[in-house]
Amino acid sequence: MSLDEFKKAPWQKSHEVYRKSSLAVSPAPEYASSEVILASLCRTIGFDGVNERGIPQAGRDLDKKIQRLREKRKPAGDGASASADTWNTVLHGILESPKLKNQSSKRFLQVTPLVPGTALFSGSARLTANSWPAGSLVRRMVSLGSLGREEAESLWKDLFSALSVEDNDDIFAQWLEAENHAWLPGQEWNLVAIPPEEASLDGDDLAQVGFLPARQFAKDLRAVMEAKDSMTRRQWTSLLEAMLRLASVAHVTWLCEVQARTWQCLSDALSRGGPVGADQVRESIFPSRPQYMTYGGKALPGLKDYISGYLGARLGINTVLWALEEAGSPYTGDISSSHGISALCQHVRDHHAVLSDRGTVQAFLDLRERESRAMGCKKGIGANMFEFARHVLGQRDTAEPLLRGYDQGYVLKKKGNSASAPWVVSLGPVAVLALVHCSLAGMSGPRSIHRLGQHLGAYGIAIDRHEIAANDLGHQLRMLGLVLDSPDAESGMLLLPPFTLNKPGKTPTNE
Repeated sequence: MSLDEFKKAPWQKSHEVYRKSSLAVSPAPEYASSEVILASLCRTIGFDGVNERGIPQAGRDLDKKIQRLREKRKPAGDGASASADTWNTVLHGILESPKLKNQSSKRFLQVTPLVPGTALFSGSARLTANSWPAGSLVRRMVSLGSLGREEAESLWKDLFSALSVEDNDDIFAQWLEAENHAWLPGQEWNLVAIPPEEASLDGDDLAQVGFLPARQFAKDLRAVMEAKDSMTRRQWTSLLEAMLRLASVAHVTWLCEVQARTWQCLSDALSRGGPVGADQVRESIFPSRPQYMTYGGKALPGLKDYISGYLGARLGINTVLWALEEAGSPYTGDISSSHGISALCQHVRDHHAVLSDRGTVQAFLDLRERESRAMGCKKGIGANMFEFARHVLGQRDTAEPLLRGYDQGYVLKKKGNSASAPWVVSLGPVAVLALVHCSLAGMSGPRSIHRLGQHLGAYGIAIDRHEIAANDLGHQLRMLGLVLDSPDAESGMLLLPPFTLNKPGKTPTNE
């Protein structure tokens, strides 16, 4: 592929060096919800050979099978304890997940991903056959947020165990998983290891980068798994979903900012400037204390700016790489670390003359102007990424108004009832529980409310701890019994652990 071919279709194929970068936004996010992410994660971690594109058809086939058995009044078959009528009630009643407003007229099977077996026929991002693998995004977050492959594999294995339905899960979850296997035989739940080629961050960068949402997610994932035996399966999956939705959007936004900063370094190098050496590059490309959202403020305009910055960086970096390739001086290193990007910047400076002669900067400017609609997130990759952030973070806008309260793990909610009302940062009750639990993980007893503010900051959400007492977050904390008002505390409020974790060797009970 040449530079001219790239300019004709800049979003279809990236340069190999760019595509293989650990810092690339991969997989490319599209529409998803917290339930879609969890269901896809189950397929990624435990069902080898199950493809995302086959899930919608599997749901339709299962629904047809159930309706056929109901009409003929035949038994369900070997291993199933529920009749076709009962199983239909479970899937279309007890476990049914509310549809969005634009899905009200569509017929498809959509259930809560309470157990892994439900992911075999439900939880696809699209109803067509080209859904994106949302579970792969979580797997990459585990790899990027771990200190080496051994730690990543250990966390991945423990996550698989936590998602598995075992003897300490409640009786309904055990029955449901057994029934799923009876209705869909032949699909075995076994650990699917992290592929050897999965991206990971450079050790020096991991040790020195202060803000890394994937690293915080890896720690919080441990904390959420430790809480599993303290609640029912439904409560735990809701807690897990809340962490997945916040961490995944924060991670993608972080990657967008890193990409924009990387392009700034290369842009400076095209003018014979820019950072020199890995230390200067690391300081330039990795944000120290970014604020992607402000609690109580409008969130989507800022997220759109980060996505737009990423799209421009993607065009610029690929233009430089293809120009070097066409000039006969290809860059053969990587751009997955400070060291690699430093080497690329130096390579660009060394070949400044040939890049200038070929009009590399002007080629980028022409591309950016031509792709202005894509850059504005009005079509293509930008629109898909914006839709991802909006639906993952936002409270579900259900077709049935009475079911609006179904989603309690949201990060954004509408400020008003009109269709044009803005989305503001406001945590749902389950999200509050999850964040308080994770912020107090490994500690005993209450801690200052300042810890919650720091934890939100680790995902790019800015909040003034002095305002918590008076805003809706303080109200949620009091309603959930998660704070102790104390005049002796620095902020007047102390966080209380939401769960009593079971000690090793103690048999959990479901109350």
